[in-house]
Amino acid sequence: MKVTVLGAGSWGTVMARMLGQKHKAVTLWVRSPELKEKIALRRENSDYLPNVILPETVSFTSDIREAAAQAKYIVIATPSHAVRQTVRQIADVVEPDTIIVSAAKGLETDSLKRMSEVIASEIPLQAGNIAVLSGPNHAEEVGVQYPTTSVVAAVSREVAEAVQDLFLLPYFRVYTNPDIAGVELGGALKNIIALGAGVAEGLGFGDNSKAALMTRGLAEISRLGVAMNATPATFAGLSGLGDLIVTCTSRHSRNRRAGLLLAQGKSLVQVEAETKMVVEGIRATLAAYRLARLHGVEMPITEQIYLILYEGKSPHDAVFDLMMRSRTHEAEEVVINNYWNNW
Repeated sequence: MKVTVLGAGSWGTVMARMLGQKHKAVTLWVRSPELKEKIALRRENSDYLPNVILPETVSFTSDIREAAAQAKYIVIATPSHAVRQTVRQIADVVEPDTIIVSAAKGLETDSLKRMSEVIASEIPLQAGNIAVLSGPNHAEEVGVQYPTTSVVAAVSREVAEAVQDLFLLPYFRVYTNPDIAGVELGGALKNIIALGAGVAEGLGFGDNSKAALMTRGLAEISRLGVAMNATPATFAGLSGLGDLIVTCTSRHSRNRRAGLLLAQGKSLVQVEAETKMVVEGIRATLAAYRLARLHGVEMPITEQIYLILYEGKSPHDAVFDLMMRSRTHEAEEVVINNYWNNW
């Protein structure tokens, strides 16, 4: 059984290592031929995930079509903005019964599609043969085999459980969830709140501020998710609350680090120039801002992050405007729909 991972960033590299610990034929596609040769020589991706050695079961290629051909499972671990271009290159060599696993956390800014929708629009697969893997999974910690949990979502239970079995390891526990929309939206939207967490930290605020930001951030993530047919309970799970906590608080979080730079007054161009790897929250903010308007959903934190990133608003002014919004209830929908007459 051939298993292929497309993308050799930190997450793609560590997934190739995990899969190589369990399966005998794993291929890692490395876009750069120079980096491919470097990884093959040392069996280590020192550019993105140093000190993590890849097992002999993992082979390397820079030929994406060779990597995808005859693969039973293809794991897509590229940045979200590259997913469409990536799957378009392999569409005619993928077998109809191949299972594609999206590990990219983002939204396409032009179409506003989730990654599974992008994949489905480019590759003709059997119904249900797309799964999504998400959760609080920093590659740096998975690489040293700290106990980690994740969730796989798919329309087909059979596919979800097959991918669950593909990844299960003593240090990597995988759960299943039928709510593919909720799992994808949680993984994409939490990056926006993590940008805000970095801004709050950079402005010198404390734990109260970060707790408030995360809690109210989860509320607006859930609000948009429900408007897009996700299940509310999903956002209390690993791809929602779990990923939100780790991305807002971890020293490994690129989005949090980008928020720290924003708090220093750096522009979007400067932030992107100073960050080695892709900061998914930047594009996710633009997509979520547009989705909120499209669905008529109030997302005040997302709106302020959008204004900081794309319209040059001062982080201090953004905080002031968030705190001085007109009064409201904590659980607006619950109060208005169920309890108002009793107050």
